Amino acid sequence: MFCYWRLCKTMQEGKYNIKAVSKLLGIQSGTLRAWERRYQFIEPVRNDSGHRLYTEKHLQTLKWLINKTNQGFTISQAVSLLETSTVATDIPETKRYNEQSIKLADELLEALISFNENKAQMLISQAFSMYTIEHTVVDVIGAILVQIGDKWERGEITSAHEHFASNILKSRISSVMHMIPTSEFLPKALTVCAPGEKHELGLLIFTIFLKRKGYETVYLGESIADKDLFTVLKIIRPSYLFMSCSLNENLVGTLRLVEELSRDFPDLKVGLGGEALNHVSDEIRTSFSRVLIGGSQSDWEEWLKI
Repeated sequence: MFCYWRLCKTMQEGKYNIKAVSKLLGIQSGTLRAWERRYQFIEPVRNDSGHRLYTEKHLQTLKWLINKTNQGFTISQAVSLLETSTVATDIPETKRYNEQSIKLADELLEALISFNENKAQMLISQAFSMYTIEHTVVDVIGAILVQIGDKWERGEITSAHEHFASNILKSRISSVMHMIPTSEFLPKALTVCAPGEKHELGLLIFTIFLKRKGYETVYLGESIADKDLFTVLKIIRPSYLFMSCSLNENLVGTLRLVEELSRDFPDLKVGLGGEALNHVSDEIRTSFSRVLIGGSQSDWEEWLKI
């Protein structure tokens, strides 16, 4: 009985300041304040100096909400679920939400293939209003890009369809990317397409991932001359350089550039992604294992931790 009382008392005592909560949960302090001010789902206690102090129960609530946003819910939707849901209802709610996401993606794909720009733009705006940036970019737009690529390779659509869809999606992702705030306290990163590469969409999605993690990221887009890249590296001195290589024909030049970068910038951490890296030999995969970042968000998270 005493242990239960002590647990309850601990749950009600404020012992975490906002900086500690931010670090523990991976959420920016400004975001946390904005959530509290707008949705008022928790009310931190105040110490004698007037500073916020969060309880264990507050942390549990915030973890639940963050988990929901990671699943694709917007914070307003997650707060609404918080008022009516329990852990037991998570699975059916998430399933229904994913079904809505798939339906919207299908409608958007159809609009793009039909060259219906107005409807496509409306559906993209709807997706961003309903879901988190990550969910919209990766699970909605990313899924569409895969389908469009498959359809083009099978001859079901023309290159005109592919260009039209890619231009619209690229434009919307770019506009979102430039609006994401970053932290000056995290390492700086540079993202650019590998030598000879012009396919930017995958790199744009990865850059959004980095910026949402808080990394100050300089996005260059299409490939630039090697000498120009070296000049940029000397100017901005990033901790990370990420390159995307989609075409097999550009792989040899890309790997050669990685070796040159290792010699000239020994402290620079280089990461490689893209479709071409999915088909390399075991020998190359072993030799360049330190730079291969994988193709999923979980892979990227793990690479950054290492």
